[in-house]
Amino acid sequence: MASIRDLKKDINYVLGDIIEAVYIWELTNPEKDNKEAEAIIDEAIVTFDELIVKVNENDVENKKKHFKAVNQELEERGRKLIDKINAL
Repeated sequence: MASIRDLKKDINYVLGDIIEAVYIWELTNPEKDNKEAEAIIDEAIVTFDELIVKVNENDVENKKKHFKAVNQELEERGRKLIDKINAL
């Protein structure tokens, strides 16, 4: 991993793209109920907040291992959100 700044950008871009995908789905499916889509957006925002808090932790013993774990969690949670979008 190059830097903390890059990890923060990755978190922002991945979750931003997921939210954008939900908005696109809402625009292309105006007749469907948007409650599930809004729940996905809310979950993406909560995920963003939680991951940024983890990145900003200062009392970590092994920073490299910690940031790899945060990156892995981003991938896992991002995939779950994408699966939810695909299931709409």
